[in-house]
Amino acid sequence: MKTPLFRLRELIKENKLDAALISSPSNIVYLTNYSGFSKEEREAYLFITQNKQYILTDGRYSQAAKTLMSNFKLIEISSKFSFEKTIKQLIKRHRIKHLGFEGNNLTFLEHRNFKKYFNNIYHLSISSLRAIKEKEEIINIEKACELGDKTFNYILKKIKLGVSEKELTFEIEFFIKKVGADISFRPIVAFGKNSAIPHHQASDKRLTTKDKFVLLDFGVKLNSYCSDMTRTVFFGKPTPEQKRMYETVLASQSRALDLLNSLFVIHNSIPAKNIDKAARDYIISKGYKTIPHSVGHGIGIDVHETPHLSPKSKDILKEGMVFSIEPGIYIPGLGGIRVEDIIVLEESHLRLLTKSRRDCIVL
Repeated sequence: MKTPLFRLRELIKENKLDAALISSPSNIVYLTNYSGFSKEEREAYLFITQNKQYILTDGRYSQAAKTLMSNFKLIEISSKFSFEKTIKQLIKRHRIKHLGFEGNNLTFLEHRNFKKYFNNIYHLSISSLRAIKEKEEIINIEKACELGDKTFNYILKKIKLGVSEKELTFEIEFFIKKVGADISFRPIVAFGKNSAIPHHQASDKRLTTKDKFVLLDFGVKLNSYCSDMTRTVFFGKPTPEQKRMYETVLASQSRALDLLNSLFVIHNSIPAKNIDKAARDYIISKGYKTIPHSVGHGIGIDVHETPHLSPKSKDILKEGMVFSIEPGIYIPGLGGIRVEDIIVLEESHLRLLTKSRRDCIVL
């Protein structure tokens, strides 16, 4: 099995580069299995050539680097010796002529500072490497999804008259953290009309018998890997139109899954936009407005990764990819429905990693 470092070196060679500077915490996790660096502050870089690999960080992380990243040579950065100057020395030492940077991660100021020391820098994305998951990665995502299913079963019992969106959000986070995991993103809990806002932020609104819609979108992070799922349940018997909305969304998702499965058996690779189109066209055919977001996204160390299942996506779905299918209908003033599941493509078929029931649940 090719390691992430081996695959990165293949990518460096393919792009005719001499080395790569890795800055994003998520990619550092992917290459080192260490997840202790902050996403809010720049605390480390990886400098990788064809035969050497370095971890550049400060004294707060030196012991962790020595213990958990022993295959990387540690360069401890002090306040008197900046990242930029250290990287300049490495470039000189290894006679680097063409260096790959994560252009979509560096800030403008960081990019400007690096340009002072080295002109031949080129954007290098490793999202294509992370899109194809190894067996261990899939196992970790599956474990996170299993915990997500348990969280859903737990939270169903907490949906009661008078509970607030914020209280349910707390219950989701509490359950996940109590069992030793973490949330992969801030949960979305939306009642009634609020469910028509795809990324609604939980409010103090309390659940009433008139709200009907209860939309729950949350994820678990376990062993550095994420899950993501959405379910919409009804608090009280839905109206015929509300039930029709739910059935349309569920059928839209089923159409996308069926098409994906049938095409994958034959071709083993499918344009991601075709799956988006299948779900989107079905919803439009039933008289509803188009989905205001993509029908799916990859998931792994981050909750949103390659591939992207959207109308303009150029991604190709292949074996080893893990991603969501999440169509939705949103009607301002009435409410919204979204159903989201995580699937993996493996051995010429798809497999659902989220197992929570998808039928119309009435509480």
